Amino acid sequence: MKPTILLIEDDSRLRSALLQPLQLEGHDVVVATRIKEAQAQIRNGKDRFQVVLLDLNLPDGNGEQLLDELLRANVSVVVISAEHNEDTRIRLLDRGAEDYLVKPFSVPELMARIRVAARRRQPVSRGPLVLEAGELVIDTGTHTVTRKGERVRLTPTEFKLLEVLARSADKVVPRRQLLSAVWGPGNSEQTHYLRLYIAQLRAKLEDRPADPVYLINEPGVGYKFCTGTAPADGA
Repeated sequence: MKPTILLIEDDSRLRSALLQPLQLEGHDVVVATRIKEAQAQIRNGKDRFQVVLLDLNLPDGNGEQLLDELLRANVSVVVISAEHNEDTRIRLLDRGAEDYLVKPFSVPELMARIRVAARRRQPVSRGPLVLEAGELVIDTGTHTVTRKGERVRLTPTEFKLLEVLARSADKVVPRRQLLSAVWGPGNSEQTHYLRLYIAQLRAKLEDRPADPVYLINEPGVGYKFCTGTAPADGA
C-alpha cells in the first residue's frame, strides 16, 4: 500500500498542484494549513501517517517547531520550503528530517523523495549489527555507541552515517553512495555534508581526530570504517 501523507502547506496553489498527482499515485492525503491543524491531525490520527510534507513558513509560526512531535509519531518528514539556507537545511536534517526539498521543485522529484522516505520507515531486512573495533562498540539494535566503556552521544544523522560505514566495515563506501543513503538521492553532490559530519564523528570517536584510526578517507573515492587499530593513511 502507498503511504498515507500529511501535507502541511498553507499555499493553496501549491496544495492543489500536489494533491492531484499524489492521489493519482495512490496516496491517501490529509491536508493541514496551520501548525495547530497539523498537531490535531497527528494526535488524533496516531499511526495513520507514514510521510509528512512540511512547509516551514506557516501562518501561525515556523513549521520547524512541529519536527520533534512529528518524529515522536514515527513518521518520515520531508521538508518543502522556499528557504534556500544551508544552515537551516543541515540543522533540520541533523534533527531528524529525512529530506529537504527547496521550492520550486518538480512533482516527479517529490515522488522520488517520498518513496525514499517511506522506505526508510520500513523494517530493515538486515538484523541488528554489533561491531567491536578497538575501543569502540557500535550496536545498531540499541542505537548506541560506546567508547572505552562510556556512551557516546551522537545525533541521528551522525549515527546514520556511522551505521552505513560500519555495515561495510573495512570497505570503501563511495561518497555518492554515502550521501544518498544518509541524506537522500537529491544530495549526492553535497560533499560538504560528509566533510562536516566525518569531522564531527572523528571528534567524538577518535583519540587523535587529525590522525584517525577508524574513519578513513580514501581520496577521490569515499570513506571507510576500519576495524583494526593501526593508523591508516588518509585523513
